[in-house]
Amino acid sequence: QVQLVESGGGLVQAGGSLSLSCVASGSIFRIIAMGWYRQGPGKQRELVARITRNGVTNYADSVKGRFTISRDNAKNTVYLQMNSLKPEDTDVYYCKADGTYYSGSRIEEFYNWGQGSQVTVSS
Repeated sequence: QVQLVESGGGLVQAGGSLSLSCVASGSIFRIIAMGWYRQGPGKQRELVARITRNGVTNYADSVKGRFTISRDNAKNTVYLQMNSLKPEDTDVYYCKADGTYYSGSRIEEFYNWGQGSQVTVSS
């Protein structure tokens, strides 16, 4: 199995910066893509940023130019640097990893989520 553990987040004033990190561990064969999503009360979970194993990135329009996603393939870790934060960025942020893992003698796919990290931006 594969587990994702997030760290970072917290409370910051508008215009400030925060960072998030997420480490994947377990019987990982290969991680294809990692990303960050966010969800507020009563809202659907939405993509914030995603990065493939080869470093191809895509961002939500609302965070382009302010957030940067990066990853360390050797450490199975993804990072999200969030700058120029706005109150509307306040949400719970979830890490997601898609890939394959060892399951006995087989290779199986996984699409796992982290536990969620609160990001609060005060005005």
